[in-house]
Amino acid sequence: MSTSAETSPKRTSKRPLRVAIVGAGPAGVYAADILTKSNEVKDGDFEVSIDLFEAYPAPYGLIRYGVAPDHPRIKGIVNALHKVLDRGDIRFLGNVSYGRDLTLHDFRAFYDAVIFATGAIKDADLDIPGIELEGSFGGADFVSWYDGHPDVPRDWPLEAREIAVIGNGNVALDVARMLVKHADELLVTEIPDNVYQALKNSPVTDVHVFGRRGPAQVKFTPLELRELSHAKDVDIVLYPEDFEFDDASDEAIRTNNQIKTMVNTLGNWLVEEHTEAEQPSSRRLHLHFLHSPVEIYGDAAQPGKVTGIKFERMRLDGTGNVKGTGEFVDYPVQAVYRAIGYHGSPLDELEYDARRGIIPNEGGRVLDAEGNPVPGIYATGWIKRGPVGLIGHTKGDALETIGFLLEDRLTLPPARNPDPQAIIELLEQRGVEYTTWEGWNKLDAHELALGAAWSAGGGTDAGADGVVRERIKVVPREEMIRISRD
Repeated sequence: MSTSAETSPKRTSKRPLRVAIVGAGPAGVYAADILTKSNEVKDGDFEVSIDLFEAYPAPYGLIRYGVAPDHPRIKGIVNALHKVLDRGDIRFLGNVSYGRDLTLHDFRAFYDAVIFATGAIKDADLDIPGIELEGSFGGADFVSWYDGHPDVPRDWPLEAREIAVIGNGNVALDVARMLVKHADELLVTEIPDNVYQALKNSPVTDVHVFGRRGPAQVKFTPLELRELSHAKDVDIVLYPEDFEFDDASDEAIRTNNQIKTMVNTLGNWLVEEHTEAEQPSSRRLHLHFLHSPVEIYGDAAQPGKVTGIKFERMRLDGTGNVKGTGEFVDYPVQAVYRAIGYHGSPLDELEYDARRGIIPNEGGRVLDAEGNPVPGIYATGWIKRGPVGLIGHTKGDALETIGFLLEDRLTLPPARNPDPQAIIELLEQRGVEYTTWEGWNKLDAHELALGAAWSAGGGTDAGADGVVRERIKVVPREEMIRISRD
């Protein structure tokens, strides 16, 4: 197998365009789907051959490992991604890590273009005193745990009765809801057994969610907000002094139906809370606004452990932003979860913008240190634009990136060995236990069978209250690989 530049085939329309996509979450799958459906491909201008690489043995990325299991709409997204990959025109290669199993040099040898869709999985930093104390956690780490991420510990210290969650986005609400919800309600989801048992034994009574700005500036969606009210035996608690609106808030409520819906929902809850005299629930979810975290602290009785958190009260400045009031408030808590956003990770051999957590790019064309496009290298999704927006927004990202790839098609540096089997031979030579789409279907069927066996009375707590578990997620990487490659 020759890899010399002198014997490399030239890029022509006589052979398929070989494209590698690194990351098999929504961003990567959307990019693959858009490329295969492009007018140039449909019109027969050229053929395309796509390999979709994933660091985990299973596909779907954020959908499988970054979203709370009780989101009903996620199943619909999984079904859509499954249909794309099940067509057979996109090859899935899982359990292959960029920078460990394959390098950029490898990808350049076997592909004409590489699209990075690696997302953002780390917690954004919160630089306040006490953030390092025992009992201070990253929301993304907690999400990875309850979603059964194969590379995180199986245990999580759920020992706190009172918990603070910092953030006013969808992830903050997911974290708060999972902390306060009774574990038996989650049995109908794909929650792993170790997560169910830990949540069932949690002593939590109160979860407080704090946002810096007012109710009209929250970053979560109406659907996320409504899902809070579906938790059984959980009271939602709001505070009249947190309901402040300035000119920018009024304008946002008037012109944005989503904001109007959320403010109305919060306002209705506030009224209902102070007019109804029902039996109190065993758990409470507190929503606080206009609170900026100042310090996480412990005390002499429990050195090194979280015992409280201090906030400065804020007020709106007329533009929808806030400024401090000089008033400070303390809340006794034994755990703090920061959920103020995700941050991308650097990738070997590529430039990295540490402040934004992205690969520097222009419209998806990856840039070098001098700001020039790197031929044949592209980005899409959160590693391209940062961790903002909903899952559906990655379609627009992918469309833009694929548009530039098609524009560059005839000038791309040609792969030295475009044979699709060559990359498989390389992985096997290096002893990489890669998984395939056929392997995912085996693992998928296995998880569904585990759920069916549990529901029929074959598992721990089986058949409780007639609950039917559709699936039980397999967590250990080694077991996922074994089932997939059996």
